Amino acid sequence: MPLQGHVTPFLTLAKLLHSRGFHITFANSEFNHKRLLKTLTPPKSPSLSAFRCKKTSWDRFATYLRGPNDTASSGVPPVSCLVTDGILTCTLTAAEELGIPRVIFWTLAACGFLGYKKYSQLIEQGIIPLKDETYLTNGYLDTVIDWTPGNKNIRLKDLPTLVRSTDLNDPMFQFAYGEIERASKASAIILNTFDALEADVLNSLSSLFPCDVYAIGPLHLQLNSVPEGELKSIGSNFWEEAAECIKWLNTKEPKSVVYVNFGSTVVISHEQLRECAWGLANSKQSFLWIIRYGLVVGESAILPPEFWEEVKDRAFIASWCSQEQVINHASVGMFLTHNGWNSTIESICSGVPMACCPFFADQQINCRYCCTEWGVGMEIDNDVKREEVEKVVRELMEGEKRKEMERKTLKWKKLAEEAVSPNGSSTLHLDKLLKEVLLSKP
Repeated sequence: MPLQGHVTPFLTLAKLLHSRGFHITFANSEFNHKRLLKTLTPPKSPSLSAFRCKKTSWDRFATYLRGPNDTASSGVPPVSCLVTDGILTCTLTAAEELGIPRVIFWTLAACGFLGYKKYSQLIEQGIIPLKDETYLTNGYLDTVIDWTPGNKNIRLKDLPTLVRSTDLNDPMFQFAYGEIERASKASAIILNTFDALEADVLNSLSSLFPCDVYAIGPLHLQLNSVPEGELKSIGSNFWEEAAECIKWLNTKEPKSVVYVNFGSTVVISHEQLRECAWGLANSKQSFLWIIRYGLVVGESAILPPEFWEEVKDRAFIASWCSQEQVINHASVGMFLTHNGWNSTIESICSGVPMACCPFFADQQINCRYCCTEWGVGMEIDNDVKREEVEKVVRELMEGEKRKEMERKTLKWKKLAEEAVSPNGSSTLHLDKLLKEVLLSKP
């Protein structure tokens, strides 16, 4: 799919499987393929030993999948297994016809995945669809729903935002609902999370699917323990990374910088941009803000001269960056985030507290878990107001909650590292996935 948040973990997983001896064909849409090529220096089609990035179209995917099986002269071994995106279950039929294992990788947290899986139950109970749009504001979304034995405090408004639909025939609702239901056809489901973080949710998911659900994350930590070699040249970013970000961070004191990034797909209004900007300015903290092209709807991200005058000695604005490098930098003290799952788990693994400002999809439930279950975040309403931004930023950077939140983030950081250690839960789950699914004989 043409989404940065899907391509990044998929490419990480592909590299990880390559390190375990698999020949990899990384199948991209033409749109993704062209954008990835632009970030390579010099521009070239990545085609390394046993690792190929190729473009395809999903309506011809069955033919594409059979291709390597019929081309003995290509030097490419037959396709022996398929790992597909959770929102591309159309590819499962082709793998089924070939008689090969078909694994779905959902790039969500386990709690986000369960949130989507709950849709059918909510429909049966008459909780959704909403009767009309007044239900968005009359308190109905505060309804507490049946969740998992370990967490009974999830509200309707915490679930992936398609539950707010007033029409079950809405195309986006139908698409998401269908993809979740078709996940039952997979040989296995994998998630970029780890047992200690989401044990109760993972147990609930295991009871809802006929196949095994494997928690094998955090994937970027798994990959960090593997020498990448020639694969280092294959990046996953759709935009060029500004190396100056790191140089600027190097000039700052430890834990003195607020890192701000709303991800690759969130679009905000100019009013939200302005309120966030002045909240950061008024906090008197140094900040690194990623304002990518297209972040502001319908116009350029232009801020007034008086803002720049106020923050001239303590702000750095860039269009994109290497987030993993930035968030692990010693000078970063907190992360103002939209709570996409990649950003959330990277922050958890780095031991960095979050100011959580979710907008849509699974971001709300990620925020809820960060703030109430894991104790690593404070929420900012997405109807952004400068006073709230200033208050939360000050609290996380210099307030009473900072020490307690730092303690919790470092606890989760340690548990994430343990999960990917040689005998850690995620490493053992990956070993089991390879042995019992990906390398299994038809």
